[in-house]
Amino acid sequence: MLIGGTAIGKNSLIHKYRNMEKEIIIAGFGGQGVLSMGKILAYSGLMEDKEVTWMPAYGPEQRGGTANVTVIVSDERISSPILSTYDIAIVLNQPSLDKFEDKVKPGGVLIYDGYGIINPPRRKDITVYRIDAMDKAAEMKNGKIFNMIVLGGLLEVCPVVSHAGIEKALYKTLPERHHGLIPLNIQALKAGAEIIVKN
Repeated sequence: MLIGGTAIGKNSLIHKYRNMEKEIIIAGFGGQGVLSMGKILAYSGLMEDKEVTWMPAYGPEQRGGTANVTVIVSDERISSPILSTYDIAIVLNQPSLDKFEDKVKPGGVLIYDGYGIINPPRRKDITVYRIDAMDKAAEMKNGKIFNMIVLGGLLEVCPVVSHAGIEKALYKTLPERHHGLIPLNIQALKAGAEIIVKN
């Protein structure tokens, strides 16, 4: 696994891949759980003996500003963590959609949350999914599970890691005092799988 440039670690809706390497960007406002979503995804890959990188980037304001993280999950050695195009983009606000839609590889996947999106994705050479995660989090009366709802949607259409891997990663990444919240996070994953729809 590579975190911040330092390597650690190892060697229908469903979108199918030719090989097991996924180059992913997750982008949105600071405070939406973008970076933690990427970290959970990366640790899940690590728990499943995959090669993984995790590279965060912050906008100038951090919380309330923009944030994105790139994650690579692969069965083989990763040559570089630096990416300019992506197999999968998860975009959670309009600025992120505007910035990253054109950077999805032809034949790739774009997932977006519909909340606050004025100009929806327009490309026809990628597969686009919408997930109303913000609305679902409000329905579940817990805004903090928003990112886990989105992650559940991702795993439904692009199963880059397993739900079991996510659960193990939650125990790894959450402080022990928050382990009681893990069942709620698993519930949020399942909710995301149920509400994601193809455009």
